[in-house]
Amino acid sequence: MRLYIHGAGRTGRTAWPHQNDDDAVFAEFTPGTSVQQRVQHLVDIAPAEPVDVIAHSLGAVPAVLALHHGALHVQRLVLLEPSFYDLVRGNTYIERHISTVSRAREHSSAGDLYGFWEIICPLFFGGPPDPEQWDQDRAVAEHFASLPLPWGCGITPAMIPAERTVVATGNWNPEYEAIAAVLSALGARHIHVTGSAHRPQDHEHFERSVFGG
Repeated sequence: MRLYIHGAGRTGRTAWPHQNDDDAVFAEFTPGTSVQQRVQHLVDIAPAEPVDVIAHSLGAVPAVLALHHGALHVQRLVLLEPSFYDLVRGNTYIERHISTVSRAREHSSAGDLYGFWEIICPLFFGGPPDPEQWDQDRAVAEHFASLPLPWGCGITPAMIPAERTVVATGNWNPEYEAIAAVLSALGARHIHVTGSAHRPQDHEHFERSVFGG
């Protein structure tokens, strides 16, 4: 049995286009919900028996909090570029990311959604926004402005069942590599799924690399 927990972008089943439906449960967080509301969603849908939990990016935060509170019974924890910023505070790349997102959130909180998007678009999508595409981009900007922040959530090393954890990264972003290095030092198995960027689950060799076979 597997429980799939999506990240900041696609939700529910659509976030896992290459994964099999057999013996699978797909979390689907309601847009705009807090980390604690996401934890509660996992409590509500979690199978009673031990499962493989596969959590991507921002989804790793409620996954580990639910595990810590005894709401999930994990056989194996697979973390795909997990956003555990609390574990690496002080790292140059992490602090730069937090500062940039915090500055963007100041704009959205003040009602300046386009000002928010001008900062977030290069950070997450690789280039500046196109003003002529704003009507199409507005919904994406609203979505990202509504996401809970993955720091200040109280994630600690003691919450990670390292001996049952695999962390997969795309070997492209120093933030996620720094997080993976901390998890590896705790005893987690770290694998690179090179060429996958932020979505190791989309790589053709993902299943074999992580689960074997």
